[in-house]
Amino acid sequence: MTADNDWMLRRAQGKDDMAACMAIRHQVFVREQCVEEALERDGRDGDCIHYLAIGVDRPVGTGRVMPLADRYKIQRVAVLPPARGTGVGAALMRFMMADLANEADAAGRMFVLSSQVHALPFYEKLGFSVCSDVYMDAGIPHRDMRAPVVPPAGP
Repeated sequence: MTADNDWMLRRAQGKDDMAACMAIRHQVFVREQCVEEALERDGRDGDCIHYLAIGVDRPVGTGRVMPLADRYKIQRVAVLPPARGTGVGAALMRFMMADLANEADAAGRMFVLSSQVHALPFYEKLGFSVCSDVYMDAGIPHRDMRAPVVPPAGP
């Protein structure tokens, strides 16, 4: 867990945190971006590690990571409109990546994600590079991206 500026970043813990993650995702993906709820709620949440960014008075951002054999798949990164442009999304991504880099089995893994095309510059600033052509997912243009897992510096 870490605090930065006006938010706290942590792995989601318990039912209240999961409810907050799901509410943020519903607002951003279903309400704002008109993604079908059945697509957003894909039944894979139990296979994932969930993260939460909490603002001064409420949760403002979330993301989830699906650990796979050779990579960490970052998914469902969302920040509520009032918190956009504050840096919380980048801070949440950095926190997620640092947290996972500390895992015992992180060596040799990559971070991968499917980015909406409009968000490519956001992820590029975090060290991701594009590795696919444009494709449609939930009616929104996407491109796959990847970045190496950088282990934490030793003592």
